[in-house]
Amino acid sequence: MVKPKPMRNEQLPLFPPPGAKPKSREPEAEQPPRITANAPLSAGSSLTAAISAFHDHMLRQGLSHHTVQAFGGDLNILRKHVGSNITLDEISIETLNQFLNWLRYERGVPCKPKSFQRRLTTLKVFFAWLYQSKIIAQDPAAPIAHQPVTSPLPEILYPDQVAKLLDAARQLRDAAKSDARPYLLVTLLLATGIKKNETMSLRLNDIDVSDPKLGVVYIRYDDARKRHKERKLKLPADFADSLARYRQQHQPRDHLFECTARNLEYVLADLAKMTGLDDTVSFESLRWTCAVQDYQNGLSEDHIRQKLGLSTITWEEAGDKLRRLAAKPL
Repeated sequence: MVKPKPMRNEQLPLFPPPGAKPKSREPEAEQPPRITANAPLSAGSSLTAAISAFHDHMLRQGLSHHTVQAFGGDLNILRKHVGSNITLDEISIETLNQFLNWLRYERGVPCKPKSFQRRLTTLKVFFAWLYQSKIIAQDPAAPIAHQPVTSPLPEILYPDQVAKLLDAARQLRDAAKSDARPYLLVTLLLATGIKKNETMSLRLNDIDVSDPKLGVVYIRYDDARKRHKERKLKLPADFADSLARYRQQHQPRDHLFECTARNLEYVLADLAKMTGLDDTVSFESLRWTCAVQDYQNGLSEDHIRQKLGLSTITWEEAGDKLRRLAAKPL
């Protein structure tokens, strides 16, 4: 009896064999070796030890796996270029400028503008963390000018459009067949800038309107890795009244909006048709409109960053978009 031949494993290997050339034009950098020692960092610590500590810091901050992997890969490229044993106090602005020049012109692998921007952001965030943690006396990345990639700006509503939208929502609230939901939703998004998934997660007990003039909403996360995004936000002065009308009409039991996200998107789309604003009205556009209004009203960028629930890493790009949006003529 002829024994059947064993089946070949057709699955591609997770990692390329040693010496094999990557197929992509810009290979993903391997992650740096882990350092298991718990010795505190100092200016005399190696770059490898600092990268390892920063990796743990990102995990504690609850950053996504993609962000941790991307930043770790960027720093590993730096480590391999300057040497694993170089100490932090040996890294100067000249060291980093030479590295950035090598990335763009000498590495032999195309570095797309967006990849270059992210790698520069990685350096700035990494060395700012070392400086703010008092591990290094000076931040060598701080003087390097950021070179953001010009990306399409999100849609926002201008003051006259906001007034038109609120007027339409108010008409629906005060009509004979009243519906308070559109006005409640629009005023909530314009005042807080919360995201669609945060809106859908809101529970009635997250809202405190015991003092109608000082109403607040608590943005909470069940995922422990995202607890750093939790925050307390101020509600508009008439929110308590709108909420009372809405609860009487829709009878929500647990969540504020006990419907699908698509239903709320339809609410915004209907308002857009009523006001002739077409595709301008969305969760994203109202979030950015809130941010721009806050910026133009003098709120600090860090205040806005925390209000939007963004990390300092994410703010590198978001802050640039905000400044460009705020600079556009009204």
